[in-house]
Amino acid sequence: MPRRLLPQIASLTITALADRGRGIGRDAEGKVYFVQDAAPGDVVDIQVIRQKKGYSEGIITRWQEKSADRTEPFCPHFEHCGGCSYQHVRYTRQLVEKQQWVKDAFQRIGHSGLGVELPILGAESDRHYRNKLEFAFSSRRWLTRQEMEDGRSNEDRVLGFHPRKAFDKVLDLQTCFLQPEPSEKIRKTCLELGRSQALSFYDVKRHQGFLRQLVIRVFSTGQVLVVVGFGEEDVRKRERYLHALQEQVPEITSLHYFVNTKWNDFFLDLPVHHWAGTDKVEEVLGHVRYAIGPKSFFQTNTRQAARLYEEVHAFAGLQGTERVYDLYAGLGSISLFIAGQCREVIGIEEVAPAVEDARDNALLNGVDNARFYAGDVRKLMDDTFIREHGPPDVLITDPPRAGMHEDVVAAIRRMAPPRIVYVSCNPASQARDIQGLGEAYRVTRSRAVDMFPHTHHVENIALLERV
Repeated sequence: MPRRLLPQIASLTITALADRGRGIGRDAEGKVYFVQDAAPGDVVDIQVIRQKKGYSEGIITRWQEKSADRTEPFCPHFEHCGGCSYQHVRYTRQLVEKQQWVKDAFQRIGHSGLGVELPILGAESDRHYRNKLEFAFSSRRWLTRQEMEDGRSNEDRVLGFHPRKAFDKVLDLQTCFLQPEPSEKIRKTCLELGRSQALSFYDVKRHQGFLRQLVIRVFSTGQVLVVVGFGEEDVRKRERYLHALQEQVPEITSLHYFVNTKWNDFFLDLPVHHWAGTDKVEEVLGHVRYAIGPKSFFQTNTRQAARLYEEVHAFAGLQGTERVYDLYAGLGSISLFIAGQCREVIGIEEVAPAVEDARDNALLNGVDNARFYAGDVRKLMDDTFIREHGPPDVLITDPPRAGMHEDVVAAIRRMAPPRIVYVSCNPASQARDIQGLGEAYRVTRSRAVDMFPHTHHVENIALLERV
């Protein structure tokens, strides 16, 4: 339906936050409206731009009253980037909304409560909190509406992020508040080197261009790992570029590269080559050191990850005699964090290189009571595996966003561990899985943890005890 035929709604009160920086309001008949860039407490007039069966989407045409929880975004790219979509809402209110999202998911999907609901654990800093960022080189610059009206060409070499709904263009970043220095120095140096050396930048539509991807990892130890992705192989150009980067940014501890000629940007299935510096870097979480390579998965917010693992340890209630299963163990982050407080840890992880990292990290920390196995949790954790290793006294699970496969849930039901600590980055799939465990378990304690301020992401820890 043309926008001019869609209704306008006056005096709509925004009562909550939704994803992608949208606010939620209901009219007198209870119909739901998702409104872009609205904050809880706003009273606005909106123009409906899209109607669905159970809700409508709208944009603000006039503010009648601005919320006390509204604040000025600190990033100049807030309006267009789409990454930190809640910068217009005070951080304290974001935490209130995130805790409510967890509660809503458990009530709506899991049809259960959260037990003793501890206050959400907010981030100590809502800026420069990420230890990893991935940028895209592009030959096409994203343009604002005004720039398009002025006739500006988008043919420009840039290095930044893809903005909302623009997979083929990249936002020309002035600065980014997500990662501490020397992140910005590295990004700007990589950009200027590409321009000064007259190198081609990647064009998504044409699937061509020399410079394609950049990964920067900056850790609390001061060590920095950088991976440059090239869209095509040219040894002379590549060596010249990497030499210059190494010279101009001596802060780089570990420098790597890969060549990606695929249509997609996923590079973990490609060979990553060590160029200069150490082959790995180190990060510290609490009392544990972790060796991290260019393909290693690691929690993106180091400071919050340490607090998250402290909560997991507290929820597990370890006395030193327990056998602990750690499902979806990654490079052993949780396993090694708790190994000193239990009899043994058995970690299962599908990604084989991550298991090798976990074993190396166990040696690095002198941990001799943790064993790690590579394989799909659904297939590996069968009755034979459980008989061989013994049933767990405590089971910790930290699955991907999709949650656990129903076969894994069924296996946990058969094992019947006295305590389960479920860590999730998606409360909806977490609530579904907990419901699948049936009446044999109840949630006795929970705590939400905010790992990513100004985004719709929230972690939740739930302690389940066998009835």
